[in-house]
Amino acid sequence: MLIASGIDIVESVEEADVAIYNSCAVTSEAEADLRKAVRKAAKVQPNLRTLVTGCAAATDNGVIAALPNVTDVIGGADLVAVANALDLPLTSVNVIAAQQTGSRALLRIQDGCDEHCTFCITTKARGANRSRSIADIVAEASVLAEHHPEIVITGIHIGTYGNDIGLSLGELMETLVHEIPHARFRLSSLEATEVDDRLTGLYHNRNRNLAPYLHAPLQSGSNRLLKLMGRHWYTAETYAERILELLDGRSVFGLSADLIAGFPGETEADHEATLKLIESLPFTSLHVFPFSLRPGTAAERLPGHLDGNVIGRRAKEIRELGAHKAAAYRATRIGQIADIVTLGSSGVRKGLTEDYLTIDVDPTIPRGVRFDGIIDA
Repeated sequence: MLIASGIDIVESVEEADVAIYNSCAVTSEAEADLRKAVRKAAKVQPNLRTLVTGCAAATDNGVIAALPNVTDVIGGADLVAVANALDLPLTSVNVIAAQQTGSRALLRIQDGCDEHCTFCITTKARGANRSRSIADIVAEASVLAEHHPEIVITGIHIGTYGNDIGLSLGELMETLVHEIPHARFRLSSLEATEVDDRLTGLYHNRNRNLAPYLHAPLQSGSNRLLKLMGRHWYTAETYAERILELLDGRSVFGLSADLIAGFPGETEADHEATLKLIESLPFTSLHVFPFSLRPGTAAERLPGHLDGNVIGRRAKEIRELGAHKAAAYRATRIGQIADIVTLGSSGVRKGLTEDYLTIDVDPTIPRGVRFDGIIDA
């Protein structure tokens, strides 16, 4: 939108007239990082005009608005509001970017979430599920695929894609891999029990255009904790069953999950149930979050908030188990052929495999190239 309006994107704060921050509200640390970055930029460039968008902006109680040089706090992903704030033509809002800055393009298919997890403020920040049409998504993906070998399907709750317009995520993905056969599509965070039969079929058919990878939030292996979290649509048992059905014995498949350590009321038995479930499933990486209280969420009112040392110890134990499983999986892939996309800049090259392993590649291979190669130790 900015480029279409004739605005130059500069490399440093010193050169900038305007800075736009896309904020996150998942953890208190994310908001702290935002405030630190805004203050630092204001010191470097006192005349900088700063706009803050995103989830933290949507739930701001005046703290962000009071930061130095902040002139606009725009909740969610309201591009029209950003355009108005910068006096840009509204025709620029719907411009499809032919190329993004990364080797992998991000393609947002929906916004919002209809669930109400007790630890999460996203529903308040982003509103209800709103899906884009398949035609619009395919049109944007077609343009992005001309420059990006991998396209990552993103959104706030992509498993609910199409619920509001009579479609499904499986139907969308079938269309994308058929209409754009030269791109590799990767799904971002997706609930395990929301992988529908059509999407499962694409995975089971080993379609090269759909990366064998799933980031399936788990949060806890304790059914009691899952109920307290408001995660009513699955249990530890149904999660495990769906994962095993999806992988169907495949040896090459990246599986990751989000885990929360130290949720209010979590006992040692709950923690042990989580470790046991993790051990039983073929995870290749884990994202572990020590419980972080979000003001305004239902979890704030729950009893049994834990000591920080207990939370830290449990998070450490989950991370160590995740690291052990990741190393074991990586060892099985050494010497095997992988579908690789090159990443990096300034002569530094890494490769990203279909199952989400980062590997070393020949630094002379250009950025943004997709090729088959051998995974070395």
